[in-house]
Amino acid sequence: MTADQLKDIIAAGLACDHITLEGDGRHWYATIVSAEFEGQRTLQRQRSVYATLGNRMQTDEVHALSMKTFTPAEWAAQAH
Repeated sequence: MTADQLKDIIAAGLACDHITLEGDGRHWYATIVSAEFEGQRTLQRQRSVYATLGNRMQTDEVHALSMKTFTPAEWAAQAH
């Protein structure tokens, strides 16, 4: 799995304003910005992202995904 493939999978299931991914093909670190995160707690946001992956976590296509999730307003307030 490449970063572009994983990015496309996430973006297909979640309207994202911004996605960055770093990783080695199995262990991934993501920053995801989506208006769909409005009103959601961190765990709900993570579940939304994991839902886009379907069974790819169970089949070990994606072994690990660490993420930081932001709404557009939260992202704009960050010094990036």
